[in-house]
Amino acid sequence: MVRYADHPRVEVDIDVAAGPTAVWGLVTDINLPARFSSEFKGADWLDGATGLRVGATFRGRNAHDAIGAWETSCTVVACEPERVFAWEVQGPGGEPSAEWGFSIEPTADGCRVTQWARMGPGPSGLTPAIERMPDKEERIVGRRLDEWRTNMTANLEGIKALAEAV
Repeated sequence: MVRYADHPRVEVDIDVAAGPTAVWGLVTDINLPARFSSEFKGADWLDGATGLRVGATFRGRNAHDAIGAWETSCTVVACEPERVFAWEVQGPGGEPSAEWGFSIEPTADGCRVTQWARMGPGPSGLTPAIERMPDKEERIVGRRLDEWRTNMTANLEGIKALAEAV
């Protein structure tokens, strides 16, 4: 059974015929996924942040047909140039409701890019639905992970196309 409390994770990877340097500039553009995602609409750096560093914050804007529109506050938690970029989404009460990230591994023909996300440990937008319908938790969580996977796949395919077009 897939339970929110188990902090389920989903990841998608793709091989790109471009080096880590070219891909790094794409995965660290916090607005790029808005070009490919059905849910993510864009982001803005906060508190004077102008780019990548651990501790930098940004606001993400999202919309979903079943949920409506919402914003998230995110904090960069990993930034290793040409290797890893990750951020936590702050949930109600200050605990992260999710962690998202990218990793880049060099390959003989370019690199493999992985996008991943983990639910929790703090509550999220799924929490009220799970509390109302605990018997449907597995379906609620599974459906959300499928949505994440679909958007990640579209995002990585877009990154691949952009990186390989250079």
